[in-house]
Amino acid sequence: MSTVAIKGWCPGAWQPMESGDGLLVRIRPQLGRIDAVQAAGIAEMSERYGNGLIDLTSRANLQIRGVREASFSALIERLAEFGLLDPDPDSEGRRNILVTPFWANGDEVTSIADELGHALASGPVGLPAKFGFAVDCGSERVLAKNSADIRIERDDVGHLIVRADGAEFGRRVARIDAVRVALELAEWFPASGGAKEGRGRMAAHIAGGARLPDYMRCDVKPARASFASAPDVMPQGALFGAAFGQMTYATLNWLAGKAQALRMTPWRMMLAEGLHELPQRDELVTRADDSRLRVIACSGAPRCRQAHADTRALAAALAPGLDAGGSLHVSGCIKGCAHPKSAPLTLVATHEGFDLVRDGSARDVPSRRGLSEKQLIEDPAILGRA
Repeated sequence: MSTVAIKGWCPGAWQPMESGDGLLVRIRPQLGRIDAVQAAGIAEMSERYGNGLIDLTSRANLQIRGVREASFSALIERLAEFGLLDPDPDSEGRRNILVTPFWANGDEVTSIADELGHALASGPVGLPAKFGFAVDCGSERVLAKNSADIRIERDDVGHLIVRADGAEFGRRVARIDAVRVALELAEWFPASGGAKEGRGRMAAHIAGGARLPDYMRCDVKPARASFASAPDVMPQGALFGAAFGQMTYATLNWLAGKAQALRMTPWRMMLAEGLHELPQRDELVTRADDSRLRVIACSGAPRCRQAHADTRALAAALAPGLDAGGSLHVSGCIKGCAHPKSAPLTLVATHEGFDLVRDGSARDVPSRRGLSEKQLIEDPAILGRA
């Protein structure tokens, strides 16, 4: 088994992460939204201080790649000028909130997310670095498959509920109590030993036998989640993807000239406000049947020091031949950062080639080991491709 360094935290702007192509600087926009001026600014900063590549993350954030250490201070100053920087590292680390991208100005989604963000700036303490919240109380529940530890959702008749991730039921709450109950649940998590178990996630804590506090032992189910993320024109604007979750500064700058604002999503897609047709550019994914939507690939070598192969290149080569309806995860190492969960097909790069895991994650036991890129590309039977 390959040996990798598990950091246990995500990069930020104040706390960048070293990678194979330089510093990785993550921008966490308020409500997951950047206006056209901010988008153009990020594009300019990526070109000037980084290597011109920008990641869309599964936490609905943006990452500027390849930042040089000598340029980091100047980049921080520019982020502050554009209103894209939290006051300090602690505030940034606590504000780990995933927001449905289909909000409207002044609705309960925005007010709850704002209230929660302000409350998290000063506490609670003792939460693990990756502990996060989902504000998914729009007209449709869309974040059910995305990572979060505490969820603010709706039940099947439209009432607000607070639910611990991994719990079948949540507690129905009035609007005025939603954030308070969510924070009380967050305080319970470390107090009950959750921060000491595994990687400090709520679902694992509950699966391990943790008993929720009395006020959370309710029988209210969240509304059914039926949303399938795919490029489309929505009431809020045009929803589209970026090939393998990455675009160049030139593409972001181009988008800044077309949209009123851009909303990030946890599906490595963007929603362009004010656009009534899908933007057409080579790096963008605008068709629901584009096979690249069903392939997840981490940054890979040489961009990541942990990776043993160029995952993006292999993913691009395999995507066109993927079976209809099938999905694939290509991971540069056993960490599986891009997709920690199970997938029908997972390829894991090692010193000896690629290991193939069926219906599992990058950490699971492979069914085949040491496959070469040539084998994978030239022999469709290996992945069950037609």
